[in-house]
Amino acid sequence: MIVAVCPNPAIDITYTVPELVPGASHRVTTTQSRAGGKGVNVARVLSRLGVETRLLGLAGGTTGESIREQLCDAGIPVDLTAVAGESRRTVTVVSPAGATVLNEPGPVVTAAEWAAFTARFAAAVASAEVVVLSGSCPPGVPVTAYRDLTVAAHAAGAVVLVDAAGATLRHALTARPDLVKPNADEIADLVGVAPRTRAEAVSAAYRLGDLGAAASVVSRGAAGFVAVLGETAYEVRAPETVLGNPTGAGDALAAVLARGLATRQPWSSTLAQAAAVSAAAVVSPCAGDFDAPTADRLLTHVTVEEVTDAARRHR
Repeated sequence: MIVAVCPNPAIDITYTVPELVPGASHRVTTTQSRAGGKGVNVARVLSRLGVETRLLGLAGGTTGESIREQLCDAGIPVDLTAVAGESRRTVTVVSPAGATVLNEPGPVVTAAEWAAFTARFAAAVASAEVVVLSGSCPPGVPVTAYRDLTVAAHAAGAVVLVDAAGATLRHALTARPDLVKPNADEIADLVGVAPRTRAEAVSAAYRLGDLGAAASVVSRGAAGFVAVLGETAYEVRAPETVLGNPTGAGDALAAVLARGLATRQPWSSTLAQAAAVSAAAVVSPCAGDFDAPTADRLLTHVTVEEVTDAARRHR
């Protein structure tokens, strides 16, 4: 079983507009509203892939109740610790130029509420093979949260994947997670600048290893991603750029990587499948889903290329 942790779930509202013009009024052509957040998206994709998954998180207010109900209706086993504050909403505006995302901070979590969550987490990881710690933490949650949860998961014998940013990621690395998967912008705080070239991304991935990660993946959007597994680096790319809503593509990538850790399939297969599914997620109008026919079509042409040692010298 995989335990997906989403400390800060949300109701994701997605608007599609013909063109996004700052300061102007817009006529929305389509609207979507459903439970989301990075960990929720991971759990949704794992469910689509047929992987036994349990979702843990924090939720409060009418928004939190809506999140809980939607996930139960979707057939995803969920255990959301109640908090007094109102869970957040996010707004994504999709136009031909891309996606603009507005993220609320989330409810303030008390020490007692966080303690209740960690107790539930300890019980859940006792039967988990893989734990995915994904996304932001709401106000009040310790900045060391993912470090502490990684330590607890390792003590229970689970493998840990962390998808986080900034200080949360920095502290998590001290607990030596088995795999980390930030995107280029999310690791800028650690390496000083967001890596834009392949060589810079590979260098950043090695840096994550220096800081404690057993393996690392740095996603680069439409350019694919790089992976460092031990001393070997890879560049992984889908055969074409897929147009649509890229929100949630990184979560689909994390879900497939988590499945690979759980099934212990060869890394070459896992990386190729991750590239295909994450690219196919762009076709889906909402985060937390992917277009299976697109994933199948792309998979046969994904490239997994070992990067020469020259790239590592950029560290």
